[in-house]
Amino acid sequence: MQHHFKKNLDSHSAQKIALRVWESISKFLYDNGEEVHFKPWFDGVKSIEGKTNKAGLRYDVGNSILEWNKLSLKIKLDKYNDYEVDAVQNEICFCRIKRKFIRGKYKYYLDLILKGCPPVKHKIGNGCCGLDIGTQTLAYVTDESAKLLELADRIGSIDKQRYKIQRYMDRSKRATNPMKFNGNGTIKNNKLKWSFSKKYLKARYDLKEAYRKESDIRRQQHQTLSNEILKHSNICYVENMNFKALQKRSKKTEVSEKTGKYKRKKRFGKSLAKKAPAMFLTILENKLKVQGGSLIKINTWEARASQYNHLNNEYNKKKLCQRWNIFEYNDNSIKVQRDLYSAFLIKNINEDLCTYKEISESDFNKFLIYHDEEIERLSKCKNLSSVGVKIA
Repeated sequence: MQHHFKKNLDSHSAQKIALRVWESISKFLYDNGEEVHFKPWFDGVKSIEGKTNKAGLRYDVGNSILEWNKLSLKIKLDKYNDYEVDAVQNEICFCRIKRKFIRGKYKYYLDLILKGCPPVKHKIGNGCCGLDIGTQTLAYVTDESAKLLELADRIGSIDKQRYKIQRYMDRSKRATNPMKFNGNGTIKNNKLKWSFSKKYLKARYDLKEAYRKESDIRRQQHQTLSNEILKHSNICYVENMNFKALQKRSKKTEVSEKTGKYKRKKRFGKSLAKKAPAMFLTILENKLKVQGGSLIKINTWEARASQYNHLNNEYNKKKLCQRWNIFEYNDNSIKVQRDLYSAFLIKNINEDLCTYKEISESDFNKFLIYHDEEIERLSKCKNLSSVGVKIA
């Protein structure tokens, strides 16, 4: 294809595209890749990048001009802010042109990949933080606060809009292609071409826009939340979670005791796709590394934060539906939210990352104050069922 488009595509950009193709195939052949995804003809390549800033795609910072083969493109940009001024002082490694479909139009952006560390935008705190991350929620406890939050809570409305578009597209596709479907609704394996209405093609663009909004909002909220945690701590502890295993369907075939029917084998695939907890941990880890902090993953099987009781040093198994711990403390029975308590324990992990420090009464009392404040806040909000806090 590089020879076919030799007037438009330089050799460095062609080599980078070939590298992406090889990475996908090698992951399928030698790693854990399950299949190779091919680009549909109507979607095409979404980005092109070079290998250096000396040949192919080249950017002149002083004149704000991108040179590519015989083209000289003036880059539209606002005035540099302080962060951008500090960033462009570093040497440019290579340039990337990205295409995004935004509000029914294609827009093109220039990414500059720079050498070195990015400038510091948010100052990091000094202290420890315990994180208890789930498929949809995050509980974190620091020396100054205790919070239980839903990850990317603003994408719910976009999710409903996306489902409506997908249902319409399915109805439209079946109406315009009756010869492609069997009587039971399954697709026939014949050689007839698909035909789509103009409204279907418009709905396809609307669906792409909904996915873009969802992705941008999710990333923005992850960035904001990670910055909030960095204000209080430079060392974060979290359980070593295998999110990929949680996506897979259960292998066991079980029968429900209540209904007598087979239980569903699906697990947390949709929740993980919407909330992206692994991406949040990656963002947080990168921010910590830049400023000399660290994200430390503890031994999940040995620590068992959700089962441990520091008051009697015992481990008690709980069902996933049990969202509260009931403790006998100072001759009183107290209720502590499970995720917040796990985050508090993870914060007090020993250096072996398996056992817990001896927690003083003053530290636990301080945590209970922050815990009660957070539960009071949650009782005034609409929460996920996994949080276990209803509106008062």
